[in-house]
Amino acid sequence: MERCIIASSSTLNLTRLSRKSNSILPAKLPGFSFPWSSSANSRPLKHIRTLSPAFSCRRRLSTRAVVSDVYEEKQYFKVAAESTGPISSDRLLEVIEIAAKTGAQVIMDAVNKPRNITYKGLTDLVTDTDKMSEAVILNVVKKNFEDHLILGEEGGIIGDSSSDYLWCIDPLDGTTNFAHCYPSFAVSIGVLYKGKPAAASVVEFVGGPKCWNTRTFTAAAGKGAFCNGEKIHVSQTDTVERSLLVTGFGYEHDDPWATNMELFKEFTDVSRGVRRLGAAAVDMSHVALGIVEAYWEYRLKPWDMAAGVLIVEEAGGTVSCMNGEKFSVFDRSVLVSNGVLHSKLLERIGPATQKLKGKGIDFSLWYKPDNYHTEL
Repeated sequence: MERCIIASSSTLNLTRLSRKSNSILPAKLPGFSFPWSSSANSRPLKHIRTLSPAFSCRRRLSTRAVVSDVYEEKQYFKVAAESTGPISSDRLLEVIEIAAKTGAQVIMDAVNKPRNITYKGLTDLVTDTDKMSEAVILNVVKKNFEDHLILGEEGGIIGDSSSDYLWCIDPLDGTTNFAHCYPSFAVSIGVLYKGKPAAASVVEFVGGPKCWNTRTFTAAAGKGAFCNGEKIHVSQTDTVERSLLVTGFGYEHDDPWATNMELFKEFTDVSRGVRRLGAAAVDMSHVALGIVEAYWEYRLKPWDMAAGVLIVEEAGGTVSCMNGEKFSVFDRSVLVSNGVLHSKLLERIGPATQKLKGKGIDFSLWYKPDNYHTEL
C-alpha cells in the first residue's frame, strides 16, 4: 500500500522524511505551513506521493490525521547521568525518598490549616509551609551527604560547589494550588551527578480537602521509574488527536507567555484537550504514569525539572528543549512526552520556540551554580 504524506502551506521539514537526517528543526520551504495553520495565505492541501507510484492516494485526510502522519520519530539525547558516581543509585534513592517524604509530612500537617502567605512578586506567592518543608529536607540531605551542593527554591545555593552532586529541591511545587487547597502540588527532589539527573522523587498530593492522600514517584538513572513501588511506563498513544496534553504558564506575561498561549489554543483544537494544572513536577509525573501524553513549558527552574525529567525518561519517555535540542535542567524550556509523539509535537512547538529566539529572547542556561562542574 502506498503511504501518503500531506503537507499544507508554509514550513515543512522535508529533510525529516529521510532517516539519514539528524535535523530536528524545520527548514523553511516556501509554500508550506503546519497542518493546523489558519493563515489566510495558506494554500489548499496537497498530496505528496512518497512510495510506489502504482497507487493513487486521492482520499481527503482531516487536519487531525495530518498532525499524526507527517513526522518520523528520531532519536533524542538522554538526560540521565551515565553513572551515579561513587555513591550507588540505591543509596541516593534511599536518602532522596526519605527527604521527600519528610517534606511531604510537613505539608500534610499544614494542608487543612490556615496559611500565612507572602509574595515574591505580584502573583508568585510563598507560604511558611514552603520554608518549613525545605528546612526538614535540607536536614536529611546534610545529615547523609554533608559535602554535597544544594540548590533550593527558597534557600538558594548551599554547600561546596566543587561537589559532583547537586540536589535540586522544590519543597512545595504548586504553592498557589496548596494555598487554595486545590490539587495538584508536590514535593520534588532531584539529585544531579556532574549536571545530569541521577535520582529523583516526587511526592504528589492527591484528593482534596478532608480526603488528602499522597503517591510517591521515584527513579534512578538506568533503573526505571516507579509509583508507590510499582514500575510505571508512559502511554503508547501515537496520534495527537487521541492525546491529552499538559502545559504551564509563568508569572511574566511576556513573549514566551503569549507564544505558549497560542500553542495552548492550537493543541486544544487538534487533541483531546490541554490541561494547565500548575505544578511542573506533577505534570511530568503524570506523563510517566501514562495518564497524559506530553507536557511543555517555558522558563522553569532546575528545581522544577530535575526530578520530573528523570522520572519521565526512566518510564520510557522522551525529553528535549522546546526547539528539539538536547536538554539540561539548566535550560529555559522543556518538552517531555511518551516518545512516540515527540517529533509530531515539535512540528509546531519547535518553530514557535525558534521564533522567540529570533526575537532575542534569552534561552541560555540559567541557575547553574558558579564553579559547579558538569558534563553537559
